[in-house]
Amino acid sequence: MVKGTILIKNGTVVNDDRYFKSDVLVENGIIKEISKNIEPKEGIKVVDATDKLLVPGGIDTHTHFQLPFMGTVSVDDFDIGTQAAVAGGTTFIIDFVIPTRGQSLLEAYDQWKKWADEKVNCDYSLHVAITWWSEQVSKEMEILVKERGVNSFKCFMAYKNSFMVTDQEMYHIFKRCKELGAIAQVHAENGDMVFEGQKKILEMGITGPEGHELSRPEALEAEATNRAIVIADSVCTPVYIVHVQSIGAADVICKHRKEGVRVYGEPIAAGLGVDGSHMWNHDWRHAAAYVMGPPIRPDPRTKGVLMDYLARGDLDCVGTDNCTFCAEQKAMGKDDFTKIPNGVNGVEDRMSIVWENGVNTGKLTWCQFVRATSSEAARIFNIYPRKGRIDVGCDGDIVVWDPNQSKTISKDTHHHAVDFNIFEGIKVTGIAITTIVAGNIVWSDNKLSCVKGSGQFVPRPPFGPVFDGIEQRDKVRNELLRKVDRKPYEDQNK
Repeated sequence: MVKGTILIKNGTVVNDDRYFKSDVLVENGIIKEISKNIEPKEGIKVVDATDKLLVPGGIDTHTHFQLPFMGTVSVDDFDIGTQAAVAGGTTFIIDFVIPTRGQSLLEAYDQWKKWADEKVNCDYSLHVAITWWSEQVSKEMEILVKERGVNSFKCFMAYKNSFMVTDQEMYHIFKRCKELGAIAQVHAENGDMVFEGQKKILEMGITGPEGHELSRPEALEAEATNRAIVIADSVCTPVYIVHVQSIGAADVICKHRKEGVRVYGEPIAAGLGVDGSHMWNHDWRHAAAYVMGPPIRPDPRTKGVLMDYLARGDLDCVGTDNCTFCAEQKAMGKDDFTKIPNGVNGVEDRMSIVWENGVNTGKLTWCQFVRATSSEAARIFNIYPRKGRIDVGCDGDIVVWDPNQSKTISKDTHHHAVDFNIFEGIKVTGIAITTIVAGNIVWSDNKLSCVKGSGQFVPRPPFGPVFDGIEQRDKVRNELLRKVDRKPYEDQNK
């Protein structure tokens, strides 16, 4: 990407710790100066941000672009997906490399990186899923951390006979993450019980999308969340629970955090913006559009409660799990809900959904909005303050945010490749009117001006802030593991 130079005048800079009125000068893609009344040099592009907010470019911690999954491929590829991202104010995404069982992690990583490098319109990074365990996997994890810029590995407790790992395998994966300074991530659902639940629901003659939620109820998400946290704590390593979708799972995370466990929780736009009652809609296509795992919960209280947890800091940063499938792809499961490809949209509407249901309801402040949509993600995944902050020396990824401008979300106007939008008809007030990536305007006046393949891979170093104090905590714990000196046992009957 050609690094741009741009001057933003008269805006209010909002970081996660403070906000203030200022101009911002970006030179060669990097923020060069933040002060009032910066005089523009001849020929420089100037953006007037009067009465607007300047927020750090959003970070979506959880995307699946062009993912091969359940017999098809998600339709938002790295080009379309990142176009949708910047149209909504997100300037950095972290996608998931998901090897098939038995596949080399390095081979899968190289394939995903090739797909992304050719298409991304903004900077990106990659998590890597561990779908099997062996000495080879352990060695390749080290190469990925030390040579390929990966500092996060994901385990699936769901998708039995596919991605799911056992508790014992997860324990060893967590240990290896700790040794390498990588954060362990978990898709938390009790995969064995989901498998049995699916059989039961199908035997009852329930084949439609509602069967998806009925077969994997909230209790199975909460139980698996607790189990993952307990295993991670026994290893004494940080753990990050992806797509927290239920009140029960959030309660578990909150409980363990109060006890000092190093656990992080990621709500997603879908769970904060809609509820899962749509899966009971009489229109099959409409119902199937909301199928994802873990399910969006039908309890109408859930989205509000998850936002409350986010506001209190008990949940950390908002992702999307953006993984989109069109009608004919979803129809693979028209006679069996277990065959409906799991996934929804979110990357374009994430920031507006958080603003509408967080800031506009009085639950989040401007600064908390920034924490939830960029800065906390940057800290957890160790790219802060390069990303997630507007300050001298940071990347010139900036969003001009209009807190008063409204739009109604629709598939007819969104920038995804998918033919449905789960937020259809929702009016949001607070939108990105200009998105700047590396000093270049890529979204303005409702028009995209991206350059395909212009984004760059950003390596993430190991042993980020989430590991602060872990070594000392380990030392203190081990000091409590003391041997008892005693005489050898003697049989008193002899």
